[in-house]
Amino acid sequence: MNPEFFKSLDGNPRLLVEVELQPLQGTRFQPTGFPDLGAAEYKAADGSDMLLLESAQSMANRLEAVCWQHASVNGGDSESTNQGTLATPLEGISFIEVLTPEGKYLTNSILESHRLNSPYILESKDKSFFNELKEAFRGMEGGRIELQVLASVLARYDVNSLLHGVFLAKKELAGGRLRIPRALSAFIEARNVRLVNSGGIKLDKIAPRGDSKKGFGHIPFHRSEYTGDITAYFNLDLAQIRGYRLGSSMEMLLISMALFKIQRFLKWGLRLRTACDLEVKEILIKRPELQKLPSLQDIEAYLPALVREVYGDENPVKTVYYKK
Repeated sequence: MNPEFFKSLDGNPRLLVEVELQPLQGTRFQPTGFPDLGAAEYKAADGSDMLLLESAQSMANRLEAVCWQHASVNGGDSESTNQGTLATPLEGISFIEVLTPEGKYLTNSILESHRLNSPYILESKDKSFFNELKEAFRGMEGGRIELQVLASVLARYDVNSLLHGVFLAKKELAGGRLRIPRALSAFIEARNVRLVNSGGIKLDKIAPRGDSKKGFGHIPFHRSEYTGDITAYFNLDLAQIRGYRLGSSMEMLLISMALFKIQRFLKWGLRLRTACDLEVKEILIKRPELQKLPSLQDIEAYLPALVREVYGDENPVKTVYYKK
């Protein structure tokens, strides 16, 4: 990856990227839905009809998921179906691996929604790692939280938390005040949306008047989809990353990881739902004024050496055991 790209970010507090998307086939798409709200429709300030396709929370999960390869991606054996592996360009970064007491793979801090604050990491009856964290944050029970100390601990155990944020709410850990907001955030919304209502029926040719509560009989249903102009927004907080004060190599690693997540998501992660399969129309960099992002191929080629520069040849993966 061209070093000039990093220089072009100097003096800028944000990297803002907007990506125009469109359905891979046809014109309709299915938004995310909420049990008590339905689709998230709203009006923009200019009166435009808007729709939220993916929230910041959902996009954080999706940007983390593209870093983890399961057997369907790897072509791995049956043993890796549940476990999977870290994407090859990221091999050597820090994260927490969670096993059962019998040594069976359970989860990891990259896939857990709350990262280090996962109950499978902090609520185990095996307190070894919890006590290790307490020791790392000793002396921070009162007074101002030192961001550099917090960031250095996160870099040691789960570097992903420095991008997607974490809130260690346990009172035993610096009084439950250890919090870092997202440095990389994203969401997807659509403008000028129009509702497309359709429906169908589940046929039961044997007992058309059967008990529908048990799944028998003819069961009609309705379906709501939309058309509109879709845009994905990505915001990388460069000022926050610099504020960690972890050195230029770690800064470049975090920026490169963020670009890797964005480009990999745009290539592999745009099938959001069964009826929401999207593709990229155009990538626009809104701030600073740059022509284009580094390609996924260039980022993948650049990352391994950068990971080794930060973490060396030692394995930084921490194994913890979850005991109910």
